[in-house]
Amino acid sequence: MKKNIATPPVKKGGIYSLDVVSLGHSGEGVGRVEDFTVFVPQALPGEKVKAKIIEVKKNYAKGVLLTVETASPRRTTAKCPIYKSCGGCQLQHLTYEGQLESKRQTVVDAITRIGKLDGVPVHATLGCTKPWYYRNKMQFPVGLADGAVVAGCFAQGTHTIIPTTECTIQHQANNVILQEVQAALHEFGISVYDENTGTGLVRHVLGRVGVATGEVMVVLVTAAKHLPHKEQIIDRLKNRIPGLVSVIQNVNGRKTNVIMGEETQTLWGRDTITDRLGDCSFAISARSFFQVNTTQAAVLYEKALEYADLSGQEVVIDAYCGTGTISLFLAQKAKKVYGIEIVEPAIRDARLNAERNQVENAEFIVGDAVDVLPRLFKEGLRPDVIVVDPPRAGCDRQVLETFVNMKPQRIVYVSCNPSSLARDLAVFNEQGYETREVQPVDMFPQTFHVECCVWLKRKHSL
Repeated sequence: MKKNIATPPVKKGGIYSLDVVSLGHSGEGVGRVEDFTVFVPQALPGEKVKAKIIEVKKNYAKGVLLTVETASPRRTTAKCPIYKSCGGCQLQHLTYEGQLESKRQTVVDAITRIGKLDGVPVHATLGCTKPWYYRNKMQFPVGLADGAVVAGCFAQGTHTIIPTTECTIQHQANNVILQEVQAALHEFGISVYDENTGTGLVRHVLGRVGVATGEVMVVLVTAAKHLPHKEQIIDRLKNRIPGLVSVIQNVNGRKTNVIMGEETQTLWGRDTITDRLGDCSFAISARSFFQVNTTQAAVLYEKALEYADLSGQEVVIDAYCGTGTISLFLAQKAKKVYGIEIVEPAIRDARLNAERNQVENAEFIVGDAVDVLPRLFKEGLRPDVIVVDPPRAGCDRQVLETFVNMKPQRIVYVSCNPSSLARDLAVFNEQGYETREVQPVDMFPQTFHVECCVWLKRKHSL
């Protein structure tokens, strides 16, 4: 049992040697000084490191890595030149094999420590064949540095932009967008937004790529509607960005950290680009949700389809269905799929996606699952399978209990947060649903994030 330490054995500004025993939930090394926890980003399990303490709390401290005294065999050189200052990635210093093992362990730890479930099979993480340059969506803030327009990720924990022209996890088409938009803003003297004063025009540059089609969209997020030199900017982007089919302006005049505003207009080309997942085609607008790793999304959804174990006779509910990506996968093998989503534009996209794929056995309902599920239950709907892909916070307990009341034979839970997943699996276990197996999928190489697909089965005694 961990000791109750009245006075922390470390002081702010002090330099200490410590042994790193594990990785934390955000990818940072977890070390010990006299059994006191110290979090050190970019340190790895099995290493002895020297760290400077920058923050001390009652039960833990935070440090910055100074030197690695004994290195892990899993340590590698980061590919990105700005990795140590940028907050976009957390695990480039860990070999990809090590990343996959670490993500599986994160899931195991959550299920056993938070969910209190023992003996649940957690498979090896399904890795990405191309763990670099994979993101089909980019959204970077823009600003000024020494009078020049720059764009990039924020430094971790700050709103300081770390300039870049090539992000090693972005699809190369997005990197071309990043370079060309910065050059266009500089060439035409377009002002950039200052969040401290609320002045300036261009706030963010977004890029979207249809990986299967090669189609490209540029989105400029501005603080006001008028965009000077609009035609010249469009002409430059058309001539310099291969595959460009859409230039969009989104207006966000609010003083907020939210990236996009409510008003969107197409400046040139189409309103959407097209991409494919498996046999399904999807129209993607500037604000559509679409998994950022196209290849791994197909892997994840195929696993969900496998766990659903459909024969063509089942009625399926897809809670938190978003734009209907999983729903359309399920509809290929199910008798009927009901998709539920609270975001109305997402449901509009889901219906359009069903139409473009000629899927007639999927019905999409706008509303909060807390309200919609009890209504469907009262109307007599008894699904054979429920698929749920909730936000990071997981499911409301009332939703979980409604799932249980509907008595499906199988539940497939897709999660982007092992902690909330483990909590919800514990509730399902209490209510008579056994977690049969968990499949981690690496959707976000070089970061600490991990997706999971989980198969739950109703216990026979119920």
